[in-house]
Amino acid sequence: MAIRKRVRLTDAGIARLRPREREFTVWDSRVPGLGVRVRLNGGRSYVLIRTVEGRTRRLSLGATESKGVDQARHECLEMQVESRGELPEMASVQKAPLFRDFVAGAWHEAHFARYKPSSRRSLGYVLSARLLPAFGATELDRITGRQVERWFEEYSQDAPGGANRAMDLLRQILNFGIACGHMEKNPARGITRNRRTPMTRFLSRDEVRRLHEALDAADERGPGARAQADIIRLLLLTGARKGEIVNLRWSEVDGDALALTDSKTGPRTVHLNPQARAVLDRRPRGPGPWVFPSPADPDRPRSDTLGLWRSVRKEAGLDDVRLHDLRHNYASWAVMNGVPVPVVSRLLGHSSTRMTLRYVHLDDRDVRAAAERVGEAMAKLMAGTVAGTVGGGGA
Repeated sequence: MAIRKRVRLTDAGIARLRPREREFTVWDSRVPGLGVRVRLNGGRSYVLIRTVEGRTRRLSLGATESKGVDQARHECLEMQVESRGELPEMASVQKAPLFRDFVAGAWHEAHFARYKPSSRRSLGYVLSARLLPAFGATELDRITGRQVERWFEEYSQDAPGGANRAMDLLRQILNFGIACGHMEKNPARGITRNRRTPMTRFLSRDEVRRLHEALDAADERGPGARAQADIIRLLLLTGARKGEIVNLRWSEVDGDALALTDSKTGPRTVHLNPQARAVLDRRPRGPGPWVFPSPADPDRPRSDTLGLWRSVRKEAGLDDVRLHDLRHNYASWAVMNGVPVPVVSRLLGHSSTRMTLRYVHLDDRDVRAAAERVGEAMAKLMAGTVAGTVGGGGA
């Protein structure tokens, strides 16, 4: 006999039930015999299994849209009182799992495997460094909105972008907790994400020079600082994502290109200019596979936390520039030097040129110069058209 898996039915969880290839029923863990049947067309209705005179019967209690689960439970208990003459006890309520147990169990099995390897690494960091320390020892249905809000505000003080990404993951996990019947509502709902100020400029020639000088000075601080400086140089020279460089393997260095086996958009090629190639050529090769290995364990990549960036940014007078802005900077300088946007899109590994256009920012001087060039070209065309018309009339 098949064992029926039971969950604590909730109105929110019932609303999330979707049809499958065959009809199925989800059974309540509080009232024995109560379930929700999901039809092929998406219709949902309450059903009750009753045993009358030794025969098992299935009764319909109506569509789930017509009543809440508490009312359906009450009706079931009334029917059982009528048939047995006494009020049965509800099944013992199953406690909601701890956040850490739910993440390591049901959520990990249902969601974690579908992420790309690079995404799993970043999600693993967010979980271990941010979410589990804050919520791991709390039962899902006891996480409060105020608790989430305080955590988000504190995290946002240092890393507003990181807080946004962690909040997105927390919402997804808690929504899955609702779908599994462990909680009624999402305590992270309604908390506003941090607004990110879009970059509207790129590094000028003088700023690039100052950054270069600050990185050269950092090389004198030792191997650890030199490794971080080289990572920053490669970000500046290739427009690559931070994770693509930090997690770079020697096996992916292929002549004048990086043959990345995994990136945000899948495997891709990063073409190297001579300056970027020179940075890689001077990197020492250790026993491990990583271009930038962990100082503690050569078999692991170094942490993607680049503390050096704060100091060199300050020394170069670039306090308002984020590390990811170097990617924007690469795109903008490429366009200003005549590289077509579709080619820049290939260089950055974007899946569409629409994304690339968000990365391209032009200096007012270049826009004015472009307007003047277009104006001169149009003036020549107009002059030629007028001359041709006059000449044609004279003939």
